[in-house]
Amino acid sequence: MTSPRFGIMTAPQQVDYREIQRVWREADATPEIEHAWLFDHLIPIVGDVTGPVFEGWTLLSALAVQTERLRLGIMVSSNRFRPPAMLAKIATTVDVVSGGRLDFGIGSGSRPGHPVARHEYDSNGLPFRDADYAVNSLAEACTIIRRLWTANEPFDFPGDYHQLTAAFGNPKPVQRPYPPIVIGGRATATLRVVAEHADVWNIPGGDIDDATSRSALLDRFCGEIGRDPAAITRSMVLPVSYESPASTRTAIAEAVDAGFTHIVLLLSTPYPEMQWLTDEVIA
Repeated sequence: MTSPRFGIMTAPQQVDYREIQRVWREADATPEIEHAWLFDHLIPIVGDVTGPVFEGWTLLSALAVQTERLRLGIMVSSNRFRPPAMLAKIATTVDVVSGGRLDFGIGSGSRPGHPVARHEYDSNGLPFRDADYAVNSLAEACTIIRRLWTANEPFDFPGDYHQLTAAFGNPKPVQRPYPPIVIGGRATATLRVVAEHADVWNIPGGDIDDATSRSALLDRFCGEIGRDPAAITRSMVLPVSYESPASTRTAIAEAVDAGFTHIVLLLSTPYPEMQWLTDEVIA
């Protein structure tokens, strides 16, 4: 069985920048922690919606400069917030700044109908499309982003959701052919996009039976297009219980037994010391 690879996630909401900085620096000095993540929201999704929240990609670039070893990324970037060509340029910049340590996370965006999600779009003047539009747009975005990272000549893209003329990406990412693509989500339509485009598939934890059935569905979709399901690493976000680390260890064991070997430990504020996380949860 493949050994799990552990990372942390620090949602940059209702928290001071210096505290996030402290945790990432500690994690970078902790060999047991291999990757670190932020989220991509423009308002807090927990607590007061007028509270502080930092823009994910800007903060990620700053943290990339202050770390040396960690793989890093956004879990996951909303395809609804930025045109794909712009997102490809932002991600390339972070990959260059980090010396080739970016894992590129992307998803279709917040689920329709959720009141906080709707407020997030309305308060920032962003269009809020339905789920079908979001997933189909994501598939085109993944194609565009990969071509911008790899194409040696300008290209046109006359898509149904995105249209580009003479598109070209320069510089290219440090990682070749491109940074690993991490797609987050559990919907059936999203899993079809995962099968075609992702190197890593992430699902929020909580219901291991659901995650297992979704993983089996992903295997089926891979088979339909002739892709080896083992080529896609299975990833899960698991919240850390500070009061009961044993329950977190149990959740990790269940996830690993189900084939989820890329474990993202979601930290709530106030953040613990990374030595505690290593001793009580990872080790």
